[in-house]
Formats: sequence, structure tokens, C-alpha cells
Amino acid sequence: MRESIAKKAYYSIGEVCDLTALKPHVLRYWETQFDILRPTKNRAGNRVFRPKDIELILLVKNLLYAQKYTIEGANQKLLDMRKDGKLEGGQHEVLGPEFLASMKVELEQLAKVLTPSEPIENLTESIETDTESVETNPESVEADPESLELDLGSIEMNTETPETDEDSA
Repeated sequence: MRESIAKKAYYSIGEVCDLTALKPHVLRYWETQFDILRPTKNRAGNRVFRPKDIELILLVKNLLYAQKYTIEGANQKLLDMRKDGKLEGGQHEVLGPEFLASMKVELEQLAKVLTPSEPIENLTESIETDTESVETNPESVEADPESLELDLGSIEMNTETPETDEDSA
């Protein structure tokens, strides 16, 4: 299940890949192509992404994949959005559909798990038929409760202790 973007202050590149459904090499390439995408690096030199960075990545993904911009066109669009002050609104516009699409997929998967393989009406009919046959013909019950008792006297118990490696040495 996808986690919410606002849960943590910083995300690793692997976590961002899981959230955005992108490969790490794509994110690293986009850093070179889009001036607006500049994740910070920790002391170890690893990229750390803030929720704001993830929103920008989703906006770039939407421009490139959904709206079919070229890299140059998407870069220009982002610069124009930044200049007009619409960058924040654009991020939230993209997150809504992205979130709804992921929720739809998850709900469809849940529906598959919860849907029985045969209709419930058929299952309840077969249960009713089975209980009716037992009520009308009690001899049809296969097991007699007395025949289910175990004869514990016929079971032999091995009380010897098993030999270990230390005993044989």
C-alpha cells in the first residue's frame, strides 16, 4: 500500500521510487535535466527527498507521461509556472489524480481478494441442501460419535532417551 507523502521529513531515493513508480536512474537523469529538481544530500552523500521534492517529481512525471511534453517543453512549463507562482497549485493538481488512481488500483485488488470464486447464493444453497439431507436422513451421517474414541491403551510410549553425540564418544 502506498504511504502518504507527508508522513516523513526525508525520503531515500528507494522510497521515492516506490511512491512515484519510477526507477532510480530516471530520477537521477531528471536531476540533470530539470533545474527545479535538486534534492539535498545527507552527510553520507545520499540523496534525500522532502515531500515538496516528491510533489515536484510527480508534477514532472505528469507533464512528461500524461501531457506528453518533451523534456525541454516540460522544463519551460515548470519555469513559467514558477514565474507565475502557479507551481504550488500545479503540484496539488497532479497529486489528486495520482492519489485517486493509486486508490482505485488498491480497491480493485481488495475487491478481487474479497470476491468469492462462486456467487454467495450458490454457496448458501449448497449449505441449506446439506443441512436438509442430514435432518431428513440422520443415518446419512458418516461418523458415529462413539467410533471416534481413541484406544490409548494400544499406544506404546518410547521412554528411552535418544543417544547423543556426547554419549557415543
